[in-house]
Amino acid sequence: MATIQIYTTRVCPYCVAAIRLLKKKNVKFDEIAVDGRPDLRAKMAKKSGATSVPQIWINGQHIGGCDELYGLESQGKLDQLLADS
Repeated sequence: MATIQIYTTRVCPYCVAAIRLLKKKNVKFDEIAVDGRPDLRAKMAKKSGATSVPQIWINGQHIGGCDELYGLESQGKLDQLLADS
């Protein structure tokens, strides 16, 4: 099973959509909320090169955000990525 990390905020509709897709796939993920946590947001930005949320990693590979996650799904590549461990 894949290792998944997703940095989120509570008020972000893209975070909600990304989490919805991951839950639909029945995969476990580590959600890291950066609400009111500039230290965590800075860590996320340093790792990803982006300050927007969500930021998603699958098996240590930075996927990007919600659009990239859904892009992988529409290309039929997400299931394989989630199955790799």
